[in-house]
Amino acid sequence: MAIFGLWVINKAGGLVYQRSFADGLAQLTSNEYLVLAGTLHGIHAITSRLSPIPGQSSGAQVIESETFKINVLLTLTGTKFILLTSPAEPASSIDILLQKIYTIYAEKVMQNPFHTPEMPIRSEAFDVSLGALIG
Repeated sequence: MAIFGLWVINKAGGLVYQRSFADGLAQLTSNEYLVLAGTLHGIHAITSRLSPIPGQSSGAQVIESETFKINVLLTLTGTKFILLTSPAEPASSIDILLQKIYTIYAEKVMQNPFHTPEMPIRSEAFDVSLGALIG
């Protein structure tokens, strides 16, 4: 499985976690990552309102290009998990992987009494578990 990176965006559109897993992504500055996260948050909000049936859309779930795919998991709390993958990855395996990442987040980050919700994730246990899952 070709996983390029993971972003976690809080409900306000702020980037709280970013990690690259492969050399396929260009190296960006922290400000560029923040701008991209805010832009993606805005696109997601707009696409959730484009549904012909009001209230029936959760926004864009996949954005595809020729060289990569952006996969979005929106949680009930408004946190977005963005997984950057190769376009060849099947949707079913990406959905399962995003659910596993969300489970790790719930166990390693949200159960940590020293973590403040909506703030940057600084958890070695989260990093190690992601490394073991994605490799």
